[in-house]
Amino acid sequence: MHYHGSIMNNDSLRPGASGTSEARPGEMPLENSYARLPASFYSRVAPTPVASPALIRLNRSLADHLGLDPDLLASPAGLEILSGNRVPASARPLAQAYAGHQFGNWVPQLGDGRAVLLGEVVDRDGMRRDIQLKGAGPTPYSRIGDGRASIGPVVREYLASEHMAALGIATTRALAAIATGEHVFRERPEPGGILARVASSHVRVGTFQYIASREGRDGVQILADYVIDRHYPGLADSANPYLALLEAVSERTADLVASWLMVGFIHGVMNTDNLSVAGETLDYGPFGFVDFYDPGTVYSSIDAQGRYAYNRQPDIAQWNLARLAETLLPLIDENGDAAVEKAYSVLSGYARRFETRYHEGLRRKIGLSVARDGDAELALELLEIMGSSNADMTLTFRRLSYLDGTDPRGDDPVRELFAQPGAFDAWARKWRQRLAVENRGEAERRSAMCAVNPAYILRNHLAQRAVDAAVESLDFSPMERLLEVLSHPYDDQPGNGDYSLPPKPEERVLRTFCGT
Repeated sequence: MHYHGSIMNNDSLRPGASGTSEARPGEMPLENSYARLPASFYSRVAPTPVASPALIRLNRSLADHLGLDPDLLASPAGLEILSGNRVPASARPLAQAYAGHQFGNWVPQLGDGRAVLLGEVVDRDGMRRDIQLKGAGPTPYSRIGDGRASIGPVVREYLASEHMAALGIATTRALAAIATGEHVFRERPEPGGILARVASSHVRVGTFQYIASREGRDGVQILADYVIDRHYPGLADSANPYLALLEAVSERTADLVASWLMVGFIHGVMNTDNLSVAGETLDYGPFGFVDFYDPGTVYSSIDAQGRYAYNRQPDIAQWNLARLAETLLPLIDENGDAAVEKAYSVLSGYARRFETRYHEGLRRKIGLSVARDGDAELALELLEIMGSSNADMTLTFRRLSYLDGTDPRGDDPVRELFAQPGAFDAWARKWRQRLAVENRGEAERRSAMCAVNPAYILRNHLAQRAVDAAVESLDFSPMERLLEVLSHPYDDQPGNGDYSLPPKPEERVLRTFCGT
């Protein structure tokens, strides 16, 4: 099996390569390497203009990192581009085709039904980034949808993606939020919005599934070569680059899902078409963050069976990776049985890597710097007690960070979170015994714990408060205030204590929605 190399027959996808088309002065310089792939991989489509676009928020720091002029983007000319009312001369807009297993059921054609990929830029780190307009109008993959987005999901995704980035979790980013000046019709008329989204790419497991079902082995090889060039160039010289690709995607996915669990994140709809092969959190829909710890927590209104519950995400990710492996089998080995055996070994490695990353994360969350036997069990015991005592996940770990490592007399801030505080007392005795063999001081331990245990997360009721204000009165001040707090989630912020608290009973949000 031989690697075909770049679909472009040059090095334009390599980190550090500019790869940008000529742009008119004052325009956004874009290229679209995906448009160089076979036409069956996508549909050429331009954004549908909107009536009266208005800039809700521009991510100026991200724009600068992308090598774009924030002042230009905030200008009327920039707004025209971000709203889809004008396509830059250098752009080759398109909607990507993909398929997927949705809640375990095969759907042979999905695709970008309300998103248009304008093109790519190369950021200041030399990395290629997609710029996509989500909510930009109908595409050939819209089916019966209008291709638009309500302002509510735009606000939610902006908040979520930027908060996840601040938490240090791999994610797509929000470049800008736009109000369209039009209404969309869901259960009721709502103000329309567009999200300018940035990603390492928008290639998904479902992209491979679509190409495999339509184009077969040759099509999958073209796509796999493209992904290797763009995301994993070091694999090009591997003895078996396609098996190495499966392993690399598996490793990034294991790391990603472990990082989700550390902060209580629930994606909500982990269909294969929502799993990025670049290892980024993709497609924020009915997501949520755990308040009171329950490993079986489900928020998504469309997940009636709990398929994508908090504690099922690691296994679902592996299931999705198995679907990716199926598309790569003909490239991994011409002998079918040998290909299956090699892929199975990689997928088994996913489980080991996830467990390692998960246990490492838990060890850090309880303040242990060097792994010892029994550490994972100690951390898992705390989670079990939290679940049985209805303790808030974020507050428990954050307040634990500040407890004295030798003296239990100041434990009340944590004890009061537990319905059965005696269970925490018994655990804390074992925890302090374990801390006693750590070779670092109290100040260092507390600082390390605060660096991994956020004080603030995007709690569902806070997100809903920002969404309601935006939808009901186009008031984006709650969104702005929340962004200020969530952009520094690991810092103590005097005066912002209310943002760290769990919801009151009347504030609890038990169902989240995808917003389509």
